[in-house]
Amino acid sequence: MSVLAEIMEYNRNFVENKKYEEFRTTKYPDKGIVILTCMDTRLIELLPRAMNLRNGDAKIIKNAGAMVTHPFGSIMRSILVAVYELQAKEVFVVGHHDCGMTSLKPGSVLEKMKQSGISEDRIETLQHAGIELDKWLTGFNSVAESVKQTVYNIKKHPLFPPHSAVHGLVIHPETGKLDLVVKG
Repeated sequence: MSVLAEIMEYNRNFVENKKYEEFRTTKYPDKGIVILTCMDTRLIELLPRAMNLRNGDAKIIKNAGAMVTHPFGSIMRSILVAVYELQAKEVFVVGHHDCGMTSLKPGSVLEKMKQSGISEDRIETLQHAGIELDKWLTGFNSVAESVKQTVYNIKKHPLFPPHSAVHGLVIHPETGKLDLVVKG
């Protein structure tokens, strides 16, 4: 059975047995917070429990490295929507130790793209169009410094409310221990 078939079968039972009822909440975060964190699978259940969050308490946005690298990209747009439309009052940027974005090398990613069938011509076309793939595919050396930079990028965004708090934390992906990097 494929993973999709397993998910669809489970979902059918989930809905039929009304298991969704325990998760009902509104679209507004009960604790008034939005969290930007990494997509690392170790954080799916650990992060909310380590922060004492239940379903409905927070808006959680995930991407590779918990980074805002483009001021008008989808991550920053999601943060602004959470603040202005969904009543979030504080932002938490939560990176983690042992992140895959630490020291990510663009050459390695580009090589794997080529091995999976992306042509050299396509990569060259993007680069000639001004897409800086080496910069776009670069990770960071220090998770704490990356969190500080992302906090700064959010706080200094021209559309971000000037008096809203933006905090930076780093979580240990095995223990859930949180280290405060920036107190907003």
